[in-house]
Amino acid sequence: MNKKSVLLGTDISQVEVTNISPHGLWLLLHNEEELFLPFTEFPWFRDANVSKIFNVELPSPNHLYWSDLDIDISVESIRNPEHFPLFSQIG
Repeated sequence: MNKKSVLLGTDISQVEVTNISPHGLWLLLHNEEELFLPFTEFPWFRDANVSKIFNVELPSPNHLYWSDLDIDISVESIRNPEHFPLFSQIG
């Protein structure tokens, strides 16, 4: 009797925090792309509780959400933070 293995279920680890350092945190998206969020560009995480940082979801392909911290971030803003300034440049 020859049976082929079948993948059951879906991949639930779409996003994972892989490391937190004094300089920032690393995210792994879809087990293929690693992104670094430096605290200088993403200061909301600097003093956050580690367990709250690890509680991240990917509700859509370009949207990260930390429900415990009420933080929404576009994946594109991590890839290109210079296009998403934290402060208004109106002067």
